[in-house]
Amino acid sequence: MTATRAEIAVAACSDLFRGDGEILASPTGTIAGIGARLARLTHAPRLLLSDGEATLYADTPTIDEPFRVPEGSLPYRALFDLIARGRRHVVMGAAQLDRHGNQNLSAIGDRDRPHRQLLGARAASTNTLNHATSYWIARHSPRVFVEQVDIVTGIGPARAASLGRAGRFHELRRIVTDLAVLDLSGPDGTMAVVSVHPGVTRDEVQTATGFDLAIPADVPSTRLPTEEELRLIRTLLDPRARREKEVPSS
Repeated sequence: MTATRAEIAVAACSDLFRGDGEILASPTGTIAGIGARLARLTHAPRLLLSDGEATLYADTPTIDEPFRVPEGSLPYRALFDLIARGRRHVVMGAAQLDRHGNQNLSAIGDRDRPHRQLLGARAASTNTLNHATSYWIARHSPRVFVEQVDIVTGIGPARAASLGRAGRFHELRRIVTDLAVLDLSGPDGTMAVVSVHPGVTRDEVQTATGFDLAIPADVPSTRLPTEEELRLIRTLLDPRARREKEVPSS
């Protein structure tokens, strides 16, 4: 079976949770959500999934269906305990990300007089201080990957290091986009390309980024989903192919 770009992104999001063990997965976006479910059905069976409200669930339904088999309660007050103890891996989105891994999902423009108001800071700063954080970006573009974010909501490694002991649990793991997988392994903790998706060139990734990326001379291709992963994605987790709406095939 030939994998689509969306399915390659699903597998890359699934790989974000490798080795996480029994922690709460909190994915944002269709493909990240399918990826978390795929991880639990394959390499991360102890991964915890919730309805985002107050319950942990044992089943792994399609991305279109609600969870049905409860396995424990997770009231909102308990979520803060999980966050404080680092027992969570969140995959967030971002309106902007800069070369140092700082995130903005609050507003575009001047902080006091923005020309576009977004979600607000919400819990981004706490997420990026206390447990593993990754990002899923469905449209890799210079509008998202900017030289400097307008407002910092989630912090990158340099800001975390400046906080001393307060930032000792910071872990910005990876950024998955519709073009590539990136991390913060570049010079001085800047953004670097880990892999480019099959059919994508390094020049395409750089052109879609508003700052210079650290790109290895021989950049690898993002791995293809296995036959079993494709079967699970297509028949069990996303039979209506919602993934293809988030990342259309070129």
